[in-house]
Amino acid sequence: MKKILVLLLFVLCFNVFSQTNERTLVLLDSDSNLPIEDAVVLVLKTKQVLMSNSEGKVVFELKGGSNVKVMHTSYLPVTIKWASLKQTENSIYLKSKITTLDDIVVTKQHPQEIIKELVENSIKKLDVPARLKVYSREFFKLNGIYAYFNDGLINFQLYKDQKKVKSTLLVEQNRSFGLIDDEISSDLLGYNLNVMMEKYYVFTALRPLLDVKSKKKFTFIVKVSPLNEAYNEIIAIPIEGSNELLDDFKIVYDVKRKLIIEINAEVSPSSLAEVKKEMGKGSKNIIRSVFKTNYRVDLNNYYLVSSKEEINYEVDLGNEIKNIEVLNNLVTTNFNIQSYTYKESDVFKDRTLFNIKNSILTDYWNVSGLTPTAKELEVINKVINKL
Repeated sequence: MKKILVLLLFVLCFNVFSQTNERTLVLLDSDSNLPIEDAVVLVLKTKQVLMSNSEGKVVFELKGGSNVKVMHTSYLPVTIKWASLKQTENSIYLKSKITTLDDIVVTKQHPQEIIKELVENSIKKLDVPARLKVYSREFFKLNGIYAYFNDGLINFQLYKDQKKVKSTLLVEQNRSFGLIDDEISSDLLGYNLNVMMEKYYVFTALRPLLDVKSKKKFTFIVKVSPLNEAYNEIIAIPIEGSNELLDDFKIVYDVKRKLIIEINAEVSPSSLAEVKKEMGKGSKNIIRSVFKTNYRVDLNNYYLVSSKEEINYEVDLGNEIKNIEVLNNLVTTNFNIQSYTYKESDVFKDRTLFNIKNSILTDYWNVSGLTPTAKELEVINKVINKL
């Protein structure tokens, strides 16, 4: 009888472990063998969305198996069969079709007019009201040293209020830790979660290109995406000699649907070099600024998939100059057009997760859709060990 019981327990344990499969994908450029960052990985069975980190890594766990689709605006999409993922860690090579020849699009419309039309149509088509379950993560550096860290699972309920997109936030779980013995500076408070979605859903990052004067400030190029003939790209680069700190822009859009798929905005070193440095107490000087958002069209749904914002600047405090760096990532782990019910007391109304008590119920970061790099994991483990 004991042998039968032991055998039964073994079979049950085997079934449990066999149904749960953790896989690591390492996405690599097929030509250079370099890791591919910011690729969107879709688990087709669960519709879970993941993003590759700077090491090209994605880690996820499933009960059973599922085919996986990998997408990146600079590479050909690929669908991976679950049966081929035989190892715990699997290298996936993506092929780029980008060539030195650009297929320039000649249009009757000025590119600025195309951008205006894209913004208007994209705002109209984005699913609102809708619910996004999002993993949010921020790292903060003070004078080049990791100073603070927070992450959390957040439900964003999006709705329209007098033609403006607003959001109600419910925080499911969160962590927030300091890494050095120093007071939290107002410069290290991170991005405002209560206005973040409004920014992404009305495309405020593109306002510099919508200004009437932008035609004189930027050089515009429209070209066919080298990877998808259904997509075009608009490149907007500041004209040399500008005394304003302007971003280099790339907008990827669906030509037929007139929907924005991706926005990249980054201040180039040449633009930084042309801007006069501010001096005196209270002055701030940008060293690096990066903004990226991805949107997904899934059947009749259109919604934000991910965002990445990085800002690095120096602030003059009079007696010292501090270097501040904030790195923020959002990944939508679940999308739903239904609204959720909640108590008003549960609504998160503060600015950042620093303003809320830690609530850790599960290892939510392991299913967050954003795998930390080795360095990031080292930082996270450091703060966990301080608990």
